[in-house]
Amino acid sequence: MKSSPLLRQAAQAAQAHQRTPMIKFLGKRTTPSMLQAALQQYPNLTKFLESVDHSPHAHPASPNDSLPDSFATYRSKAQQHGPLGHRTNSSSTSSSSQQQAYGAIGGHSGQELGSVEPKKGEYFDRSELPERFRRTPWSQAEIEAVDTGGASMAG
Repeated sequence: MKSSPLLRQAAQAAQAHQRTPMIKFLGKRTTPSMLQAALQQYPNLTKFLESVDHSPHAHPASPNDSLPDSFATYRSKAQQHGPLGHRTNSSSTSSSSQQQAYGAIGGHSGQELGSVEPKKGEYFDRSELPERFRRTPWSQAEIEAVDTGGASMAG
């Protein structure tokens, strides 16, 4: 089967055309070969790259400018929706080392944790709140206005 002259012409044009990427990068392009050339041209660059400090350090906005000794030390002082550490009773049977390793998760039976009933003034669901704090029901006009994108209100 012979290819048409138009198809051959399109194939030649495609080969001649230089592909340009649609994404634009900021700054100079650095490839490993360019880095090697820069290292050969500037020998002090090697000393500079070796002098960069990669050791862990405290964040500049840290309140005390020091790192914790260990993750366990950090976790004992950390807060996430309340303290992560849990104070133990003298009647608790779990050892302090086990509790430090696992925190309060699974360290106590349900009976030790106490009742799950809400205290006075606490509510688990919005429907249990007094009437003045409940959501007001939607009217039929509001539902229709939302369904029609507001078109039912015009006019």
